[in-house]
Amino acid sequence: MSPEQAPRLLYVADPMCSWCYGFGPELSRLLERRPGLALDLVMGGLRAYNREPMSAAFREMLRGHWRHVAQVSGLPFSEAIFAKEAFVYDTEPACRAVVTARALDATRAFGLMKDLQSSFYRDGLDVTRAEPLADAAARCGYDRASFLSAFDSESMRQATRADFARAQSLGVTGFPTLAASFDGGLYLVASGYAAAGVLEDRLAEIERRLATGPSTQARDAR
Repeated sequence: MSPEQAPRLLYVADPMCSWCYGFGPELSRLLERRPGLALDLVMGGLRAYNREPMSAAFREMLRGHWRHVAQVSGLPFSEAIFAKEAFVYDTEPACRAVVTARALDATRAFGLMKDLQSSFYRDGLDVTRAEPLADAAARCGYDRASFLSAFDSESMRQATRADFARAQSLGVTGFPTLAASFDGGLYLVASGYAAAGVLEDRLAEIERRLATGPSTQARDAR
């Protein structure tokens, strides 16, 4: 398959999804091995617009999830966020930060998303607030003031809602979800965590099916 025919990858995720954090290095390895692939980000809104502080039961549920992801991925997790008694697990600001980054310079947006994941999970920073989000943007090469201005705009709030709606329209119910887009068709690569080698094998199989001709039927990203 020529570079012109190579499928684009559609990645539906949330920066504050622990499995997306675990999946990030695997997706990065795939992109390193297949530099011709383009990546389109769609934010899913895992717990967007939540206004309730974390309960004790919710904290324990998160601890369990995080330990599982740590075991599978080998990535570090800080439990500093659990010490914040009134912490509200609202993923909309982090999603909006990625949407804003995508609007300003899409080539840096995935890097920003990974930075936010490391800031939250590894470093225990509160990425529901604008200042840490702007700090991450500056580390990734964005102008801090321009980023903050765009981040706080109604247009970026609306664009973020549009991402959530798009994820729902695709039938995505869990994150991460990775699909390959080719010639109007959307082909599921992974629903949930998968290692880079598995992603390569699945993508190669999709490309083989695409090469068989127009009779190949696309699968959606459900």
